Amino acid sequence: MCMGILLLAGVFMLSREVVQVVSQNRKAAKTIVVDAGHGGDDPGMVTKELREKDLNLKIAGKLKKYLENAGYYVEMTRTEDKGLYQPGTKNQKVQDMQNRVAFIGEKRPLLTVSIHQNSYPDASVKGPQVFYYADSVEGEKLAKCIQDHMNEELQVESPRESKGNTTYYLLKKSSGVLNIVECGFMTNPQEAELLQDEKYQERVSKAIGDGIQEYLSQNANTL
Repeated sequence: MCMGILLLAGVFMLSREVVQVVSQNRKAAKTIVVDAGHGGDDPGMVTKELREKDLNLKIAGKLKKYLENAGYYVEMTRTEDKGLYQPGTKNQKVQDMQNRVAFIGEKRPLLTVSIHQNSYPDASVKGPQVFYYADSVEGEKLAKCIQDHMNEELQVESPRESKGNTTYYLLKKSSGVLNIVECGFMTNPQEAELLQDEKYQERVSKAIGDGIQEYLSQNANTL
């Protein structure tokens, strides 16, 4: 009798482990990393009214919710106003970027999008811009999908094209497919006002999410 109970217990524990492994594999197969750029002591671009790190986090949070509603698992590099570095670190920026790259590598997502805001000396310059690593074929495909949806859904007056880059740390060092999404120019008064509006932030996150879903549907057989 005791032996039977022990065998049943062993089978139960083994079945639980199998379920957990299958569940983890399914989750990994549908995971997307959303990176809210900057944070903590690193505010990013700053104007009289805005800090980039705050806008990044708000839009990233809305994108997370949108993607989860579409059935994806979303991992955020940060969910509050903190950088990815240890207090007292001599070079916080370097450690922050290294930890973001390590986070992405650990999660092994389908793709990663890093949310940022743009700036330029000429205040008339505006519009979203998506960057990808210049040697990444899949990164370029994703960037085009996101850029096209942002141009269309945000009704951009002067639509931009996605752009290859070889210098941005995240693009160079991160594993897998990654885009940096510059949602707008904080230095353009009209766009800065829009970026503060919650409904516009939702439109931005939806456009990014729609671009992601289009890319994934186009590459469903290869990812």
